[in-house]
Amino acid sequence: MTGTLYLIGGLAILLAAVLPSALNRLALSPPIVLLAAGMGVGLLPLGDGMLDPLQHRAVIEEVTQLAVLLALLGVGLALDRPLRFSRPREWLRWSATWRLLFVAMPISIAAIWFLGWWGLGLGPASALLLGAVLAPTDPVLAGDVQVGGPDVDSHEDESDERHEVRFALTSEAGLNDGLAFPFVYAAIFLLVKGDPGSWIGEWLAWELVGKVVAGFLVGAFVGWSLSKLAFRSRPDSLPLAERGEPLLALAALAMSFGAAELVGGYGFIAVFTCGMAVRNAERSHQYHQEMHGVVERLERLFTLLILLFLGMAMTRGLLGALDWRGVTLGVALVLVVRPLAGVLSLLPLSRRGHGMNGRERLVTAFFGVRGVGSLFYLAYAAGEADFSDLRWLWATVAFTIGLSVLVHGVLAKPAMAWLEHERSDA
Repeated sequence: MTGTLYLIGGLAILLAAVLPSALNRLALSPPIVLLAAGMGVGLLPLGDGMLDPLQHRAVIEEVTQLAVLLALLGVGLALDRPLRFSRPREWLRWSATWRLLFVAMPISIAAIWFLGWWGLGLGPASALLLGAVLAPTDPVLAGDVQVGGPDVDSHEDESDERHEVRFALTSEAGLNDGLAFPFVYAAIFLLVKGDPGSWIGEWLAWELVGKVVAGFLVGAFVGWSLSKLAFRSRPDSLPLAERGEPLLALAALAMSFGAAELVGGYGFIAVFTCGMAVRNAERSHQYHQEMHGVVERLERLFTLLILLFLGMAMTRGLLGALDWRGVTLGVALVLVVRPLAGVLSLLPLSRRGHGMNGRERLVTAFFGVRGVGSLFYLAYAAGEADFSDLRWLWATVAFTIGLSVLVHGVLAKPAMAWLEHERSDA
C-alpha cells in the first residue's frame, strides 16, 4: 500500500511539472489530464477500500483543507487591485466581485436546495448541504480564466478594466470558499436541531455575521503585522523581504488560520484577507512574486494530487451511488443555475456599471468552476452530522466536479480568445 501511494504521488508531481507547458497550445487543462489519468489508474488492481470517502473522511478533510488554504493565500497575494477600508473608491472597483458573492452565490444555493428538495425528493437538510457544498468556485482549477501572479510593475491607479473577467473570477473564488461555511452550518443545524425557529437567530448573528467579521479582522491584523516585519522592521538585517525569504508566506497561512480558528472565526476568510494585507504593503516589491511562487507550487501539487485520487475513486466505486437525480443536479448547476445566476448578478444597474460588456458578463457568469473546496465541505459536514445519504452526496459532488473540470477546462482558452478577439476589433 505504501509503495502504491508513493508511486501515485510521484506521478502527480511529474505531471504537475510537465503538463502546464505540454498543454499550452491545446484546449485542455492539466486538471482534465490528471482526472483522466486517475480514472485510468483506478482501473488497476488496487487495495479495496483505499479510496472510500466514508472510511477516510478525516484524511480527505485535512488534505483538501490544506489545498484550499494554499490556494486562498495565493489568490490574496496575486490580486493587483487594492482593497483598503480607508478608500471607498477601491471598494467600488470590486463591484463585480460583490455581485457574484452576494447575489449569484445565494441564488445558486437556493436553486440547488429547492431543485433537490421540491423537485427531486431529497431531504431538506441534504438538499441544502448539497447547495452549500457546491457553492464555492475553485481558485485553482480555472487557472486559464484567472489572474496569474502578482504584477509588481503595475500601479494601483493604473486602469485594469481589460482584466475585469480574470479579476472577478479570481477574487470571487478567493472569498466564496469562506462564505460557503455559514450555509454548510445551516444544513447541519437543520439536520441536528430541526425547526429553524430554534436556531435561526444564532445562525444569523454568529455563523453568518460574527465568524465572517472575525475572520476578516484576524486576517487583516496578522497580514499587517507580518508586512511590518517583512518590509519595515529594524535592524536593517531583519526584514525578510530584503533577504527574499519566501517562507513568510507559509507562516502567514498558519498564523492567520490558527488565530482565526482560536477566536471562532472562519480561517478561510482570514487566510485570504491576510494575503491581501501583505500584498497591500509595498505593492511593487519583488518579494510578493517570490512568496507567490512558493505557494503556487505547493497549491498546484496538492490540487493535482487530489484530482488524481478523485479520478481513481471515480472508477473504483465512488460513482456507484450516482443516479439520475445527481446527474440532473450536476448538469443543472454547471450549465443552467450558475450561468443564469451570474448573468443576473452582473446586469448593469447604472451607466458606469462594473466595467464589463456583454461578452465579459457571459464568460464571467459561465465559469463558476467547482473543485477541491466542495470535497472539503462535504468531508467536514460528514464529520459534524449523520447525513443518511452520504454515498449519494459523494457521488453527486464527484460527478459535478468532473463535469465542471471537463466543460470549463475545454472552453476556458477559447472563451478568453473570444474576449481578446473582441478587444482587438474594438
